[in-house]
Amino acid sequence: MAAFRLQEHPFWGAHAPLSALSGAGLLITASSRTAFALVSAGVLVWVYGLSALAACAAKPLLPSRGRDTIMLFLSGFLGGLYLFILSLVSPLLAMECGFFAALTPVVFTASAALKRVESLPLKDALVQAGAEALALGGVILALALIREPLGFGTLSLPGGAGGVVELFGGGEAALFPIRIVSGSAGALILLGYGLALFRHVRKLVSSGEEEGA
Repeated sequence: MAAFRLQEHPFWGAHAPLSALSGAGLLITASSRTAFALVSAGVLVWVYGLSALAACAAKPLLPSRGRDTIMLFLSGFLGGLYLFILSLVSPLLAMECGFFAALTPVVFTASAALKRVESLPLKDALVQAGAEALALGGVILALALIREPLGFGTLSLPGGAGGVVELFGGGEAALFPIRIVSGSAGALILLGYGLALFRHVRKLVSSGEEEGA
């Protein structure tokens, strides 16, 4: 029973961001800056939550064949709606984060989140979908909090006329080779170390669960 609970855990389970890696592309691209990571986390919660709500509400109406395709288009519409709302507040930020909003529905579908929530009661489905979105968003933000200070010498938040507000400027503080972490290669290196640490800690957690069972 303890092993089953661990497998279903949104962060440590078999479908967790660092277990399945279905959102690896989003992890790498959205974690370049903390401002983008925060926007991406918002898109994840929005798309996962509303898609789970739609899946539960429309379950009797959805056909058994082609259901994943329908939900992909629906979640894509939700991602586009989020981007439209963001563009009303900050057009430049919406332009920079358009790829993350487009990739989120693909991640939602590829992670098979729909199959895990559609059979649950509405409240439990929303909690499960929200937990999975927050787990992935949390990993993206954690990577961004490492990559941006080391790569750019600053931290950023969404806002301002340019779409991004820098909390402090590092100037030449972030120099090569440290700056390599701001690129895709650096993100892959960090993801590899994070995955190794995740598996080690997960093994310890699993051992603790088995001893306590």
